[in-house]
Amino acid sequence: MSLPKESPFHSIDPKRILIESEHAIAFLDGYPVSKGHTLVVPRKIVTSIFQLDETIRIAIFEFTATVRELLEERYHPDGFNIGINDGPAAGQTISHAHIHIIPRYEGDVPDPRGGVRWVVPEKARYWDG
Repeated sequence: MSLPKESPFHSIDPKRILIESEHAIAFLDGYPVSKGHTLVVPRKIVTSIFQLDETIRIAIFEFTATVRELLEERYHPDGFNIGINDGPAAGQTISHAHIHIIPRYEGDVPDPRGGVRWVVPEKARYWDG
């Protein structure tokens, strides 16, 4: 199975595909943040995950959990950042919704505290009060 021709992800190299389901496809990111960085992309083209009907959205998140398990087995990370850039103001640059699953490894950054809060760096270090 593949993605519709209208998808910006349509021409993905089959070697990057990790796993597929009825509603989504998971493949290694072309510009990975870390080893194993994977995108989960719904087969239906929507700009926001939240435009999917509830049944498909639930299936996508269950599939995301399956992909996370696969990455855990394959790459043995110490943690994960899982996120969605929902809209241009949130950094979304591709107009086909997708979920990033980013394996994290001890020592990959000096201090990982704050995780996704670093999207706004001056607000990330909340523990400094």
